[in-house]
Amino acid sequence: MWEFCYECGDQWKSCTCDVWQEDRLLEAAGRRVDRDADEPLVPAVRLERIQRVQQEIRQNHDSARWTQSQSTNFSNHQASLRQPSHRTIMADLPDTPSVPLSDDRIWVDGCFDFSHHGHAGAMLQAKQLGKFLAVGIHSDEDITANKGPTVMNLKERVAAVDACKWADLSVPHAPYVTQIPWLNHFGCQYVVHGDDVTTDADGNDCYRLVKAENRFKIVKRTPGISTTDLVGRMLLCTKQHHIKDVAALLASDADTMRRFEMYATDSTGLAPGSTVWNYSAEKESLWMLVAGIDPHPEQRVIYVDGGFDLFSSGQIEFLRRVVETEKQRNPSLPPPYVIAGIHDDATINRKKGLNYPIMSAVERALCVLQCRYVNAIILDAPFDPTKEFMSIISDALAMPIAAVYHGPTSFMPSEGDPYADAKEMGIFHQVEGHEFQDVNAGTIADRIVAARERFEERQRKKGVKAGFENEMTHA
Repeated sequence: MWEFCYECGDQWKSCTCDVWQEDRLLEAAGRRVDRDADEPLVPAVRLERIQRVQQEIRQNHDSARWTQSQSTNFSNHQASLRQPSHRTIMADLPDTPSVPLSDDRIWVDGCFDFSHHGHAGAMLQAKQLGKFLAVGIHSDEDITANKGPTVMNLKERVAAVDACKWADLSVPHAPYVTQIPWLNHFGCQYVVHGDDVTTDADGNDCYRLVKAENRFKIVKRTPGISTTDLVGRMLLCTKQHHIKDVAALLASDADTMRRFEMYATDSTGLAPGSTVWNYSAEKESLWMLVAGIDPHPEQRVIYVDGGFDLFSSGQIEFLRRVVETEKQRNPSLPPPYVIAGIHDDATINRKKGLNYPIMSAVERALCVLQCRYVNAIILDAPFDPTKEFMSIISDALAMPIAAVYHGPTSFMPSEGDPYADAKEMGIFHQVEGHEFQDVNAGTIADRIVAARERFEERQRKKGVKAGFENEMTHA
């Protein structure tokens, strides 16, 4: 049995990694201590901390070695979603690929904390470079150690990646520093990442190993959106991101319109897929912004609606269950054609107050558009899907709406029942409770507020780290 170094992949303790050269080890420990200190330390305290960090580095490196062994049944592991550290999984991975290496098999990895459209944009661009996309998802523990606390747990983050129509395989517990053996195991010749540098807790490039092997490809990072931005909106209760008139924005902003066209592509990322409409309450009409694939005559047309703020695992699971319920009820028919109506920012803010929605209408629409469980979206959808509104949709498709679905959300008595017409028509269905039913924008915001100090510290450190990473990017 051979044992290998976690850092470089050479035979264990025969390598020349910097971490095992004492002068480099001392230097690395000193940098980490100085970085984490809030103020200059007196020499005695600094020395004591450096010695402690040196020992931690040795222990982490020692526990991070991986062993060549027989291939395990990874699909069973993924289904069970056990949560050991990524180093444990590395011990189960062979150094020979379980799938032959192919230029068409692409790997991306990340935290995927909140399912925002920046993540989807990275997966879309990666998929366009190949035919199969494996998505590695870091563990909660690794993210906390290298970046700060997560908002969503691993299972919630995996559900978000699973829902992306460009992802072919979700791989939980992927190492924070991308490893060659992992790529080989899944047959991925290349790693794709945005045009920015991502560093680990020690300030080292997370992709240094794959870059050294010329197996790294760069795509354009989606501007203006990140998990850090969204956390900041919740902590500061800002509303500057709200959009007053989506139709006017799309008419004047070619870049945003182009992004809708990109996200409306099919699972290959190259051909037309989803349809995008905009609804005008004033004109009582729909107009098509992006043409997608029309429903098949045998498909049942399903309507769902909501704010889809922060596009959480609760909303994703609701959409998945709508599709699965329709398949079970109508096994002889093709999968349903699901249309998602998305309310505008003013409507959501009027209903929920504070600075909701946390994501703008455009950001929420792009999140829903990338979801594999949705075939079309309607921007500026009314809060009450009336008979008249559903008739407009039916006329646009030349097909009737077969069902309207909603989750187990209750409404205030003063609001009335927005689904009264659908119930009167006999087409209303409710998706029952599920494990993610309480995960929504409100509960996510509550998580952040409850741990405000930790997330404010994360924001502060992320700002410092981002500056350092930006310097590395432009070096």
